[in-house]
Amino acid sequence: MTLDGISEMLSDKYHTKNGKINGYYAAKHKVNFVRYADDFIVTANTEEIAKEVKELIKDFLKDRGLELSEEKTLITHIDNGFDFLGWNFRKYKGKLLVKPSKKSIDKITENISDTIKRGKAWKQEELIKILNPIITGWANYHQSVVSSEIFHKLDSRIWGMLWHWAKRRHPNKSNTWIADKYWHSDGNRKWVFSEGTKQLNLLSDTKIVRHTNLKLDMNPHLDKDYFVSRKLKLGVKKLTGIAKKAWDKTKNICNLETMTITNNYCPIKGL
Repeated sequence: MTLDGISEMLSDKYHTKNGKINGYYAAKHKVNFVRYADDFIVTANTEEIAKEVKELIKDFLKDRGLELSEEKTLITHIDNGFDFLGWNFRKYKGKLLVKPSKKSIDKITENISDTIKRGKAWKQEELIKILNPIITGWANYHQSVVSSEIFHKLDSRIWGMLWHWAKRRHPNKSNTWIADKYWHSDGNRKWVFSEGTKQLNLLSDTKIVRHTNLKLDMNPHLDKDYFVSRKLKLGVKKLTGIAKKAWDKTKNICNLETMTITNNYCPIKGL
């Protein structure tokens, strides 16, 4: 709640002229405040304006008994990029690309590595059961940004960890024996880490779905149909495999534009 007044303070100084919001004045400074919980970023047209904004925020927080962390505060050019909420925002030859941050990639790599090390005596099925939620959760979080390349790299990295895990369990067995025991074929796909019906999820199987911008004139309390429809359509875009086939069977009886679709349920016929 303490940060609630920052946006208004910056708007008064950089968006307002003679008591009114002035588009030309706002465009001149390009000062925008974006916040999630206690994390926030501020854009500015020049480094000088950015430094000025930093001092304003420091004074704002000081008046409320708080301090701006110098360690976590960075003034940088968009061409050099910055990290926010696990993503890296950076312009490449004038084009803004949002990718998983190095810190986020290192963290998931460490998490999976530690899990596999802890599971050196686990059954393969148990290891898969523990790893899948970790893999799926991280992939789902990053599926709306430029993640395809890193998804494939992480799949390869995880494969290497699992191969090391399997080799340690059977130091006297040949590579062929180990591969036949822990990796199997599934349809056209070979080298599937699986046991019985349990198989390891791949990050690269996650469908990349770009974020759909909100209509800013919509109110979640007054325009419920819009938000229900938006949520459902976004969910449908992410469907793959069997779930996608199930949706194709049911979409004809579901009206996306009305409250006949609830947040969590739609009847399915013929399944």
